[in-house]
Formats: sequence, C-alpha cells, structure tokens
Amino acid sequence: MSSASDPLAALAGLPGVADSVDSVRKAVDRVYGHRVMRRRSGEITSEAALRGARGSAALSGADWALEEVRRRTDFGAEQEALTVGAALRLTAEAGQLLSIWRQSPLRVLARLHLVAVGSTAEGDVVGRPRLAGEPVVEPLVEAPLPSAEEVAGRLDGLSRLIIAGGSAPALVAAAVVHGELLALRPFGSYNGLVARAAERIVLINSGLDPKAICPAEVGHAEQGTEAYLAAFDGYLSGTAEGMAAWIGHCGRAIELGVRESTAVCEALQRGAA
Repeated sequence: MSSASDPLAALAGLPGVADSVDSVRKAVDRVYGHRVMRRRSGEITSEAALRGARGSAALSGADWALEEVRRRTDFGAEQEALTVGAALRLTAEAGQLLSIWRQSPLRVLARLHLVAVGSTAEGDVVGRPRLAGEPVVEPLVEAPLPSAEEVAGRLDGLSRLIIAGGSAPALVAAAVVHGELLALRPFGSYNGLVARAAERIVLINSGLDPKAICPAEVGHAEQGTEAYLAAFDGYLSGTAEGMAAWIGHCGRAIELGVRESTAVCEALQRGAA
C-alpha cells in the first residue's frame, strides 16, 4: 500500500519519526534478548502488566504507589480506587482481545469500556459511543469535545485504517490509535484508560512487543502529565511538527517501559525480586 493511500505510513516519513521508530526497535530488541527472558518471561509479563496499569491509572488521577496497587484487593469504593481497578482490568483484558482487534476494532473498544466500568455499569451508555448531549467525564483532557456525529465518523475511519493494515511501523500506528481515542473521548468515562489499553493492544498485536513486556503506560506516567498533555496538543494540532512530537513522545514512553522491565529482569537475575 502506498503512502498516498496509507496515511499512517505517510506519518512515518515525518521528520524525526524514523529515528524514534529505530530507537524503539533497538530498545525492545535489547530487553527481549535479556538472559532472564529465556527462562522467566511470564514473570516479566505479569510485572509489566501491573506496572502499566499503575501508570495508566496515575495519568487518570489515581497516582498510587506500586506496592499499594499490588496489595489492594478492594477497588470498589472511592473514585481513585475505581480508576485503579479499571486500569488493572483493562490491562488483563487487552491480551484476550488480540485476535479480534484487526477484524473488529470497534467491538474491542466497546468491550474495553465495559471492562473498565465493570460492576458499576448502569443503563445503556456503557460500551457504546456517546450520543448527542451525553456528558463525558475525563479528568485529564480539557480539549474541546468533538460532537457525537464527528466521533462516529472518525471512529469509522480509524476502524477502516486498522482493518486495512498497511506498512506503518507499530509505534506510529499505536500513537495514532492512542491519540485519536484521547481526542474523541467516545465514551462517557474512562477514555484515557481505554486509549492507553488500545495502544497496548496495537504494540502487542503488531509483533513489536508480543510478550507485552514494554509497558508504554509506565513511560507516559514517568514523563509526567504536563509533558503528556503538551505532546497531545501536538496531536490535536494535526500539523506535521505536532504529529511528529506526539509520536516521539509515545516512542519515549515505550523506551521508558523497556527500561522498567529491564530493571525487573536485572532484579530477578540478582534474586532480589
């Protein structure tokens, strides 16, 4: 597919994006080549999921210490606990939806929202794009909210891009999926968590991170809310410079996730974890 008919591939040609793609690929290859991965990859995957969920929840306003997330079993009381619980459920669910993603991404997004809301689901507003006049609760993003009509059209366009596939690097595809869902905020709640879970699915499904050991959510949280929103403003601008900045930010998030899992590998190797 040519870049003219593959807009995601065209983004890969923006200044600096190729360098980000190359840097991410090398970082991922290094952690996959770690000697601990040959024997204990399942433990690395589980730890990456926990840390990724913690990072995603932190960006949505529930910045809990890792050990607090690890020890808690009750996530059904106040809002921060609900957010952490939603992030944990989404991270666990993402791996179950890989085979559906390329055939029916909108079905996967609906499922992710249902999982995020969990047992608190009420009425028919859960698991479907919002209708005109329905409110959206998203504590992080204050950008103007697209209309329900625009949301429907852009979701359809995003779905077509995903189903069509193409030659775009995994980083570019994941960044666009993440950014578009954050821009649209198609659901009444938990849009940030869903957007980051979808990014995770793309990274796994693309083959870049098949064992889910490179949690971008960790890197997004580590770079901080201010940097996250500044990069997202670049995505919203739609300019070449802004898009490249958002993709670069997402690439750095993956690299920081790699660093986190490398540290876990080293700790396991020393027998300290």
